[in-house]
Amino acid sequence: MAHNLAPTHDTSPSRLSAALDFESLGSSHLPNSSNHSSRRGAFVVGTCVVTCAVIGGVLIPFLSPAFRKIVLPYVPATDVQTRNVCSVLKGRAGQRLVDLGSGDGRLVSAAAEEGLIATGVELNYGLVLYSRLDSLRKGFWKRTNFIRRDLFKTNLSNYDVIVLFGVPSMMDLVKQKLLVEMRPDAMFVACRFPLPNVKPSAQLGSGIDTVWVYSRSDIQKSLSKA
Repeated sequence: MAHNLAPTHDTSPSRLSAALDFESLGSSHLPNSSNHSSRRGAFVVGTCVVTCAVIGGVLIPFLSPAFRKIVLPYVPATDVQTRNVCSVLKGRAGQRLVDLGSGDGRLVSAAAEEGLIATGVELNYGLVLYSRLDSLRKGFWKRTNFIRRDLFKTNLSNYDVIVLFGVPSMMDLVKQKLLVEMRPDAMFVACRFPLPNVKPSAQLGSGIDTVWVYSRSDIQKSLSKA
C-alpha cells in the first residue's frame, strides 16, 4: 500500500539558530549604501568649501578696493615713470621715503637703490607679500619696509619724500592731508595726476609718465590764491 509523504520542515532550535546566524553574517558583509553616500557627500562639500576659500583668499585682496569710496587701482609704474621719480631723488641718500599705494614695490626698491630708506604702504596683502619677497631677492631688504595700511591712515610727518601714483578723485583729500602732516622741508612727488590748483616746484616727463614735485610752501601758496 502506497503512502503519500508530505514534505516536512525541521523546526528544531538548532536549525533555526543556524539560519539566523547565516542571515546576520550575510547582512554584515553587504555594503551600506546610505553610509557610503553620506561620506561621498561630505567629501564633495568639503572640497567645495576649501576651493572657495582658496579662490576667495586670492581674489578678495584685488576686488576689495572696488568697494571703497576712493579706488586706487593697481597699475604698475612704467620704467619711464620710475626713472623720472628716481631723477628727482638724486642727492637724497639716507632720507626717508614713503610710496603711498606701493603696488608691487618696484618704486620702493628703486628708491632703496638710490640710497634712500624706503617704505611702501599698500592695502593689498598679496602685493605687500610679493613686494617683501622681491625686495629680498634684489638685496634691498635692509633699506625697505612694506606695510599693509590705508594711505590716509599713514602719518606723513615721518618722511622726507612722499610719492603717490594717484587718481583725480583723491588729490584734493591728499592735498589737505599734506597741509596737516607734511614736514616743512619735505618733498611731495605726484605721478600720473598733479595736485589741483597747485603750481609745482618742478615737472619732469610728459603724458602719463609726468611727475610733479611740490614743497610744502607750494601747497600753502595755493590756499592764498583760492
